Amino acid sequence: MAAQRELYDAVVIGAGIQGCFTAYHLAKHSKKVLLLEQFFLPHSRGSSHGQSRIIRRAYPEDFYTQMMAECYPIWAQLEHEAGTQLYRQTGLLLLGMKENPELKIIQATLSRQGVEHQCLSSEELKQRFPNIRLARGEVGLLEASGGVLYADKALRALQDAIRQLGGIVHDGEKVVEIKPGLPVMTLRINVCYWREKVPGSYSVSQAFPCFMGLGSSLAPHHIYGLPSREYPGLMKVCYHHGNNADPEERDCPAAFSDIQDVHILSGFVRDHLPDLQPEPAVMEHCMYTNTPDGHFVLDRHPKYDNIIIGAGFSGHGFKLSPVVGKILYELSMKLTPSYDLTPFRISRFPSLGKAHL
Repeated sequence: MAAQRELYDAVVIGAGIQGCFTAYHLAKHSKKVLLLEQFFLPHSRGSSHGQSRIIRRAYPEDFYTQMMAECYPIWAQLEHEAGTQLYRQTGLLLLGMKENPELKIIQATLSRQGVEHQCLSSEELKQRFPNIRLARGEVGLLEASGGVLYADKALRALQDAIRQLGGIVHDGEKVVEIKPGLPVMTLRINVCYWREKVPGSYSVSQAFPCFMGLGSSLAPHHIYGLPSREYPGLMKVCYHHGNNADPEERDCPAAFSDIQDVHILSGFVRDHLPDLQPEPAVMEHCMYTNTPDGHFVLDRHPKYDNIIIGAGFSGHGFKLSPVVGKILYELSMKLTPSYDLTPFRISRFPSLGKAHL
């Protein structure tokens, strides 16, 4: 007797946070959905694993800040459905030189979008956060709604919710190839944890916020940190920069650029966070993919309109996944997207014009 073929309204490939939220929105709208993951769950082979991510509205681009306005209530809804805490408000502190153009643009974006924030002078920063050491001329921008997402809990909550809504989750199911390829790069980043000299110095209980250090001559990419929680007495401080990696390799040898990145982090910790030991106590790795311009791909395949492409989320996509999943659901059901997708179109990459697809 021939095996019966199952028919689905949508098949979602990849059970990271973006794929899970896409399947969640589909199942919420009573669609028959199959979610496929190439590795057995849970795993650390992608960019959605780990215990924590920063959530924020602070962006230079208005469109991300606008999307985040809807993300917060969807995170709250999932938190309520799961019956477990997925978000903790700590505030987000942006550090940069007073004349830093990115800091000025972010402050202007927050003002336009009506997001609560506060500009802090060097003296105000010293009074409020005495365990942060500042460079001369450095100032702060505090976004009140910033905080921590409990990433691993969120992923489990979504996968459970999909099943409860009637969706099917199959792990260990690998998609061998998608043609043509997308202009995404697979990178490996170092996830570093630094020991507090006095346990709890940088903890949430001490009202220490998440933070981002904006580019300087010594660290051209962002440095970010979260209050100590994941490992007792250790604070997560990372460099928002990765090195090319083979996604099929679980353990890649350390490259010279890895050592350079850790050296940059050590200098930042030594200069700005004096109550931390200046060498990482624990170093983990995370694979992520990104596009050349750092923005997502959210679009319909130009030749096969039943194929919807979502890619290039890593680095800052976790917090935005509730709305990304909603947009991918809308595209897959041929509904009008809730947002202007111009920044996310495939056509912005000329080498992937229709002639090449």
